[in-house]
Order: sequence, then structure tokens, then C-alpha cells
Amino acid sequence: MNKCGMGQFFNDIANALAGHTKGGPAKVAVLASGFLGSINGSAVANVVTTGTFTIPLMKKTGYSKEFAGSVEATASVGGQLLPPIMGAAAFVMAETLGVQYGEIIKAAVIPALIYYLGIIIQVQMRATKDNLLGLPKDQLPRVGQVMKERGHLLIPIAFLLYMLIWSGKTVIFSAFWTIVVTIVVAQLRPISRMSVKDICDAFVAGAKSTVSVAIACACVGIIVGICGLTGFALNVANTIISIGHQNLFLTLLFTMVTCMILGMVLPSIPSYLITATIAAPALVELGIPAIAAHMFCFYFAMFANLTPPVALAAFAAAGLSGGNPMKTGWQSVKLALAGFIVPYMFVYSQQLLLMDVDFISGTRVVITSCIGVVLIGAAVEGYLFGRLNPVLRVISFGAAMMLIDSGAITDLIGIGGLFVIILFQKFVAANRNGKSTAA
Repeated sequence: MNKCGMGQFFNDIANALAGHTKGGPAKVAVLASGFLGSINGSAVANVVTTGTFTIPLMKKTGYSKEFAGSVEATASVGGQLLPPIMGAAAFVMAETLGVQYGEIIKAAVIPALIYYLGIIIQVQMRATKDNLLGLPKDQLPRVGQVMKERGHLLIPIAFLLYMLIWSGKTVIFSAFWTIVVTIVVAQLRPISRMSVKDICDAFVAGAKSTVSVAIACACVGIIVGICGLTGFALNVANTIISIGHQNLFLTLLFTMVTCMILGMVLPSIPSYLITATIAAPALVELGIPAIAAHMFCFYFAMFANLTPPVALAAFAAAGLSGGNPMKTGWQSVKLALAGFIVPYMFVYSQQLLLMDVDFISGTRVVITSCIGVVLIGAAVEGYLFGRLNPVLRVISFGAAMMLIDSGAITDLIGIGGLFVIILFQKFVAANRNGKSTAA
């Protein structure tokens, strides 16, 4: 898919959709990196691929070097959380849990979209606050033209989803025929047509990528086996539970710290496998469904790519933006703050994972979660419909925390906090307009 021009297609369609809006280049970075990241599965490679185009555009629009780098880094890391493909992670998780691939996609889709909503909200608020405009429409591709030239490249993705979710075929069988379909579809138009050398180069690149994942998984398999045979994993799980005193929040907190420490020194998939072996049983013992426990570990294994002192994706983005690597890392943490809270949301509100949920309750949880993400963005950026003073930022963050729990009372408190902020801003705006009229 990369070799036949899928990356360029994602970049062009993102530019066509969002490039002209306020803060457009940053939104393009989020969309393009999310699309590409869901396929290539490597945060750093994603930063280098899409960041080469998006970071200079963001800087040209007026975003600081650190903010431009952090947007690219956070969006690239999120690609591994975003269905349909999620890099290699979804396949590894399905194999580990012994469930169908479709179950992983179903569980992952809403949290991933909420994560990206959080980034888009902060980008929009920053652009509105600093009056950062988009790119002129005449400098951007048109959606119709992009689809006409490269839209056929969506066919292999649709075919892969059909094979994995509805056909009931194995992952290996599905992947093989998707490769065949990709080669055939790419030949339909000159812009994506591959020569024999291109196809061979794609096979070589795929084999090299497979080797790195296979070696990492093989080494982790030894660690996982030792943890299981010696009882080390069970002891660590029991220790986490005992330190947490059977308290779910404390257990989640210790699990998060464990995942992020391991993620600093290991690639994301091995980090997930080890933490899932050691920490996930502790969550399951407290009554958390296995998929939710594994998704929780997986999210924080991914976010280690953003958190200093070892923030590989953020440091790679800083190299392209010319910004300070450590400042870019901390800015990435702020930008991805909603993502750090999303795993707690789906542990407390498993309807977000579309598990045992009816349409009405599921819709309510999704809506309140989205409102919570907006409030987190407002608290971080200090802006909602206008600038927020420190007190309103605290109220905004507190209201967002209330919306984490799916309980009706906490939701009402969170919505109440939002109304307090809106009413106060309207009061201040009315006061300011009244004084202006009098003057």
C-alpha cells in the first residue's frame, strides 16, 4: 500500500478536507498521520513520512516549532490505536486474547476517535485563540480530483476489512489475498501503477518490517513464558492489587506507570505484550473484561512514545521542526492529555468499547465522553468560546473528570460545570459589550 502511493493519497485527501479551515495544516497533520499510522503501525516512521510535509506547513501558518512537532507526534502515535488495521497491534492482541479480529476493531474504534477528537479540539482552540488561518483553497487539491486519481486505492482496504470481519478467513489468508488485490488495483491507473521492481521493493520492505516485529515478539515470548512458568506474572499482578488495596483507580494508576516505564525502553508491541502478561491479570481479577484490560495496557504502551525522557516520536518530530526535543515531548503530553484519560473512560464506561451495550446508553456515554474531551481541551488551552481564567480552567478540568464515570449523577455534575463556564463567558461578553456601547 505504501509503495503504490497510499501515503500521498492520505496526505492529499487530508489537505482537500481540512487544509482551508482555521489552523488547517495542523488538522491535515492529524488526519493524514491517523490514516497512514493505522496502516504502517510505526509512530516514528509515520512522523518522518507525513511530518516532512505537514510540519513546515504548520510553522508557515504560525504554530510554534514545538507545537507543530507535537501535533505530528501525537497524531502519529494514535495511528496504532485507530482501526481498521492498527499496525500489527490488533492482530497480536487478537491472537493473545484468542478472539476474532473484528472484536478488537469494534472495541477500539470509539476510543480512537475520541483520542483524535481531543487533538483536533486543541488544534482548533489554539488556532482560534491565536487567529491562525488555513491555506488558500487554490493551493489545495480538490476532494473529487484526489478521489478520481487515487480513490481506487481504498479498494484493498475495503477488501481486507471484508476478509477479516465478515468472511471468517484467517489473518494470513486475508493478508495474502489483500496483497494480490493491492497489486491488481494499483495497475488500474498510471499514477499508482507499480513496475516489477516496485513490487519486489515492496516485498523487501515488508519482509524487513516483519523481521523486526518477529524478533521482538520472539524475545518477548521468552519473557512471557518465563513469567508464566515461574509465577512471576501472577506475583506482580497480586502485588499491584495489594498495593492498590483492591481499589480500581489505584490499580489502574500503577498499571499505567508500569506500562509507560516499559514502553520507554521497548518497542510498542513488545511493551504491550509484557505489560499485558504482567499487569492485565490484575485488572481482570478486579472484574475488568479482558479486552478492556488489554486495551488499557496497549494505550499506555503506545503513549510512552510521547512521554519524556524517552519520547521517540516526539524527538523525531522535533528533529523535523527544529524545536527543542524535551519541550516538544511535554507539549505532546499536553496535546494527548485526552488520550491519557480515554483508557480510564473505557474501563469505567465499557460501553465505549461497544461491549454489552444498547443504542441509547451507548449513545449517551459517547456524547458525554466527547463533551469531556472538549472540556479537557478547554482546560489545557485556556479557551472555549473565549479565553478562560485559571478558575474556569480548573472547573473545566474537574467537569471533564466527572464525565469519565458513566454514572448519571457524575454526568449531570460535568454538564453543570460546562453550563457554568458558558454562562460566565456570556455574562462577561455582555458586560464588555455594554461598556463599549456606553463609551
